[in-house]
Amino acid sequence: MIARLVGLLSLLALPALADVPVQVVTSKGGITAWLVEEPAIPFIALEIRFRGGATLDPEGKEGAVNLMAGLLEEGTGDLDSQGFAAARDRLAASFRFGASREGVSVSARFLSENREAAVDLLRRALVEPAFAPADLERVRGQVLSGLRRDAQDPEALAALAFDRAAFGDHTYARPTDGTLESVVALTVEDIRAAHQAALARDRVYVAAVGDISAADLGPMLDTLLGALPETGAPLAGPATVGLTGQVVVEPFPGPQSILLFGHEGIRRSDPDFFAAFVVSEILGGGRFGTRLMTEVREKRGLTYGIGAGLSELDQATLVAGQVQTGNATVRQTIEVIRAEWARIADISAAELEAVKTYLTGAYPLRWDGNANIARALVGLLMDGYPPDYPTKRNGYIEAVTLEDARRVAARVFDPERLSFVVVGSPEGLDAE
Repeated sequence: MIARLVGLLSLLALPALADVPVQVVTSKGGITAWLVEEPAIPFIALEIRFRGGATLDPEGKEGAVNLMAGLLEEGTGDLDSQGFAAARDRLAASFRFGASREGVSVSARFLSENREAAVDLLRRALVEPAFAPADLERVRGQVLSGLRRDAQDPEALAALAFDRAAFGDHTYARPTDGTLESVVALTVEDIRAAHQAALARDRVYVAAVGDISAADLGPMLDTLLGALPETGAPLAGPATVGLTGQVVVEPFPGPQSILLFGHEGIRRSDPDFFAAFVVSEILGGGRFGTRLMTEVREKRGLTYGIGAGLSELDQATLVAGQVQTGNATVRQTIEVIRAEWARIADISAAELEAVKTYLTGAYPLRWDGNANIARALVGLLMDGYPPDYPTKRNGYIEAVTLEDARRVAARVFDPERLSFVVVGSPEGLDAE
């Protein structure tokens, strides 16, 4: 019942984001957050991100940050894992913790009337996690089970192989969840070191949506995060994208192959980014009507689905996509994708207007509730956008001209550098 209540409140939509100003709040302790205030709903959604994530794992200790994040809800102080869960449920609160390649995420939902107690419980989880040996072994077992499943999953294997091909010996090429060997060897001391490295105030980003004022949010941030270390471990340095036109084949038994493909991309800060974003949607937006879906699925029946788009990491950029096809049609699929990459600059006025209409019409659907708004805002904050970006974004899309689209398509999408990683048993295909 409590979970249903929290879920229902999180789905209650705010007014259109264009009508809700985003406030920038900086606490006395120097923690900055974006806030959308909505006092009509007695509920607060809080999204916290710590930059760094699994890239902070020392070599040989891959998976430490991921395992640490999985232990944050397993107890604090005199509360064991069951006691922590019971305290959270009594407050009708929801806490979720996770780790990704470049971040640790914290999602919190709680009722306004329970704000003080919920924030205190969350603070204890973040600042004073127990990391009890018994909990470590239990969560370690869950991670190891997932790693064993991934070892038999061609999509997971393809992602790892693509990262190795793209990033070589950079930390981006290491598995976020670690390896069987590295996770087995992690100690409580390693987990505590990962906690100190990853959860620090110099890399935190916060968005809050709901029934809280700017005057109250600042002190709440200091209460929640003020006791964390001021600085964490050094972040990863620049990565060189080593995708230069190669084809990498990783053998895997089965009737189909997974293909990941791409090359270096473009920064969001680049003046041509929005034109490149529009072009990427024309090429591989993952829906019917895009170039790749039309040519690979609709005309030739080589797959059920295909998509490609722009991706930006802190230290690298990509244009990347994925498709699955039968082993006998891998070579043909690669040829079609290469052909579409080569002709992408030939964009018609009607094609451009259609995709601009789709992108501007679909964007407001992202802002359909407290939780979704908080997630979107913290992402924009991390990406360096200004707080008025949500109200201006569609204008940037509309401003892309046909000349812009054609010029940027030729600049960004390079068929000579387009590389493929194939996991499966492709027929008649040798690695280049």
